[in-house]
Amino acid sequence: MAYVDGFVLPVPKKNMPAYRRMAQAAGKIWRKYGALDYKECVGDDMKVKFGVPFPQMMKPKAGETVVFSYILYKSKAHRDKVNAKVMSDPKLQEMCGDMKSMPFDCKRMVYGGFKVLVDAKK
Repeated sequence: MAYVDGFVLPVPKKNMPAYRRMAQAAGKIWRKYGALDYKECVGDDMKVKFGVPFPQMMKPKAGETVVFSYILYKSKAHRDKVNAKVMSDPKLQEMCGDMKSMPFDCKRMVYGGFKVLVDAKK
């Protein structure tokens, strides 16, 4: 069964170019070790009339936007193998070495692993 790691985080708009560079590099690393897909999506239509809008849950500060990201794997076991390799990759360790230099506040990132319930492609 397919498996997804999902992330939601607020990113200062002024840091979006740096965040994009970091995300592009991270995506290459995850794909290198076997992730099936890697997406980073920036908030666009955040004033929805149903449900709870992402900004209401994330409580972005003035000048921040919400980013939704996901990584697709074959299974949870596959995710665990890929992530073990990713976390020991020197380039990723260098990128994430100093949390203060990250283009977002890591403490405000929401993360979780999800079993795929429906895959409309199948």
